[in-house]
Amino acid sequence: MPLNEIDDVDRKLLDLLREDGRRSFSEMAPEVGLSVAAVKRRVDRLRDIGVITGFTVQIDHTKLGWGIEAFVELSYTGNTAVGEILGTTHKVPEVQAAFTTAGDPDALVHVRVRDIAHLQKVIDGLRRERGVTGTKTLMVLGSWTRST
Repeated sequence: MPLNEIDDVDRKLLDLLREDGRRSFSEMAPEVGLSVAAVKRRVDRLRDIGVITGFTVQIDHTKLGWGIEAFVELSYTGNTAVGEILGTTHKVPEVQAAFTTAGDPDALVHVRVRDIAHLQKVIDGLRRERGVTGTKTLMVLGSWTRST
């Protein structure tokens, strides 16, 4: 989709939805200077053209007992296909996200676990996956995410 199809009002709507995906059209309308119906049409269009791909909820995982996060660097044998790399992580429920990378390591995996023993179990499992030749684990001490 060409970038010129997105204007400043669309960008403002996206910012408002990033802050709170449950924000109503009637809440957003005065902030962007449009009617409720016009805001709905714009949001529907942003969904239809694939700019908005979904709405989500943010969860405090520590309150659910899953307060430890880590990034695990995975190295694979030289003949491992990229699709195989991502495939090894899909079946691990503790994996929150996986990224293939150019260079060393071959993948970076974000995991969330209950405690250190659980982290060790997850890492041991990843090390046993076909093609994995090594891991390096980085514990998360704090985080910040850009929302706009």
